[in-house]
Amino acid sequence: MDKLTVALARELGRDAKQVANVITLLDDGATIPFIARYRKEKHGSMDDQLLRQLSDRLSYLRNLEGRKEEIRTAIENQGKLTEELSQAIDNAATLAEAEDLYRPYKQKRRTRATMAREKGLEGLAQLLFAQKRNGPAPEEAARDHIDPQKGVETVEGALQGANDIIAEWLSDDAAIRKTLRELMLRQGSLHSVAATEEDSVYRLYYDFTLPLRRLSGYQVLAINRGEGEGKLKVSVQLDRQSALVPLCRAVVRPGAPAMAFVKTAAEDAYDRLIFPSLEREVRTLLTQEASEGAIHTFALNLRPLLMQPPVKGKVTMGLDPGYRMGCKVAVVDATGKVLDTAVVYPTHGQRQKEECIRTLSQLIARRHVECIAIGNGTASRETERMTAELIRRMGGGVSYMVVSEAGASVYSVSPLAAEEFPQFDVNLRSAVSIARRLQDPLAELVKIDPKAIGVGQYQHDMPQARLSQALDGVVEDCVGAVGVDANTASPSLFQRVSGITAATAKNLVHYREEKGAFQSRKELLKVRGLGPKAYEQCAGFIRVPESKQVLDRTGVHPESYAAAQALLEECGFTLQDVEKGTLEHLPEKAEAMGLETLAQRIGTGVPTLRDILRELCKPGRDPRDELPPPLLRTDVMEMKDLKPGMELQGTVRNVVDFGVFVDIGVHQDGLVHISKLPQRVRHPSQLLQVGDVVTVWVEKVDEGKKRISLTMCGVPPLA
Repeated sequence: MDKLTVALARELGRDAKQVANVITLLDDGATIPFIARYRKEKHGSMDDQLLRQLSDRLSYLRNLEGRKEEIRTAIENQGKLTEELSQAIDNAATLAEAEDLYRPYKQKRRTRATMAREKGLEGLAQLLFAQKRNGPAPEEAARDHIDPQKGVETVEGALQGANDIIAEWLSDDAAIRKTLRELMLRQGSLHSVAATEEDSVYRLYYDFTLPLRRLSGYQVLAINRGEGEGKLKVSVQLDRQSALVPLCRAVVRPGAPAMAFVKTAAEDAYDRLIFPSLEREVRTLLTQEASEGAIHTFALNLRPLLMQPPVKGKVTMGLDPGYRMGCKVAVVDATGKVLDTAVVYPTHGQRQKEECIRTLSQLIARRHVECIAIGNGTASRETERMTAELIRRMGGGVSYMVVSEAGASVYSVSPLAAEEFPQFDVNLRSAVSIARRLQDPLAELVKIDPKAIGVGQYQHDMPQARLSQALDGVVEDCVGAVGVDANTASPSLFQRVSGITAATAKNLVHYREEKGAFQSRKELLKVRGLGPKAYEQCAGFIRVPESKQVLDRTGVHPESYAAAQALLEECGFTLQDVEKGTLEHLPEKAEAMGLETLAQRIGTGVPTLRDILRELCKPGRDPRDELPPPLLRTDVMEMKDLKPGMELQGTVRNVVDFGVFVDIGVHQDGLVHISKLPQRVRHPSQLLQVGDVVTVWVEKVDEGKKRISLTMCGVPPLA
């Protein structure tokens, strides 16, 4: 088994054979959702997140090995590769360590040391750096290297050149850099001061110092942004003497005539070369770690947002609020098909507001609307008040929910929206999207770049390619978990299915439009671009409700149909029982027979057997149905209605490093600081996720700054 596989298995705490199996599957083109769902016996039932971690780490280690080979070849071409150096390159655990080893051999721009070598002073530097006890004094040695023709006219000039060469040697020494880098990370602090006299959102960091080891990711990203906007000056601080002690101990030989000279060169190396370089490295490292943390938080938030329970089977009205252009209205049926559109003006005065209520009442009655989705953007507050009044006048029967409209404007101007709704202007497209977000958040949100959905922090400061990769993985996992209806899915939804490309997604819809509804999973193979390999990856995630083969309507993979039928026969059931939904006792019967024995009989593993049992008992199940339903409202509150101690129910809208933002129905989300959570945790995501319905208490309201402080620790004491 190769070294890389063993290293990965050790890092992840998994069996090396299982890790090797995953690597083989990935190299063969299998996707993470497919591996997670349908190859559990191969990897010991790792979940999709662990598999993605394995995949990411595999890419890093392979890149590291590739870079090591490049470095080894470059040094070998210079004729300077020793067995000891080759071994050190092999043992480098990070790219930084590998680059440190390559540093002395890298082509450099013209430096002070380069110019000193051109003057023939490298021999002097070597003589002094050797620090022989019987060696000459620096001044005496320097006299032998005075050469006006080479530009060395004085003893001082010769010594300065030798100093520059020694300083560069020390700066390029991998062991010294590693020692001082670790010291900086252990004992250093990040310091920021104001770069301007004007007040700004960065005022918390106008005189800020915190040890590097205690910095939170959001602080690093905030400080970076403040520096980029010219509001902050930032530096890394490290006690100079603490750094010089290990440096001088490593290179200075007490008692030698050149000792003081080498010590001075070491101090110059630290001040001029090593510290500035390590400061840049450490800040880059802090930024990378903060970015990875923020990307992880974004992915954690995105998953439950996509997996929010849909409001199924209800005619829904979408309201996209606005001032000047009015409130755009779209009514969609239970399947998301647009039934009606309108534009009303609830903010243009009392007469227009009355007309708005009359128009919407007629629409609701004519189209039998049961739910209203209100976008949370501009004029949302006024639109919500109008909606609450509308519901009261109608005597109830309708409820509403304020939904995040993040990304709706991005979608409405996209080529996809233009293709889907060529007859509507961009504003009406947004209203349709808002209505559909309430009906089926996943199906609608897959049409939007995940970065535009707005459940992260500092997402625009992230490495965009890495952020997209992580978020696209989350979308793919969610689509795989829910499954896709072959006869209703949009190209955007198809494209997120394991193994399906953008071109194939369009071909699927085109085939459906041309030939009619799919009648079986096997028919997917007739679609252009969907060959056997793609079929293997995608088939289990695509449902065909119209198929005569009941297993086509479930999450059972076609490769396991024979096993599923054998299981039913062993337990005394048939496919007709699956269709009737009368298999609630199947798991008990299987358990009684012994899962391992049963798995052997039907030719599969126990993990796959468990999955088949779950699918047969609830064919076509939607995991979102098992979650608490979304919080629908019929009345509205305003910020001025909030009082300290008030108990409210709300929905978690965002989870960040320092707390959670909760929608309590007053347009402005309230913050539950991490210190106000009911349990002490390192990160709020350990307790809560986006979409959770929670009970909170109002702690403080600042209407001027539009800030609401909430707590989940019970009724706060009155001030």
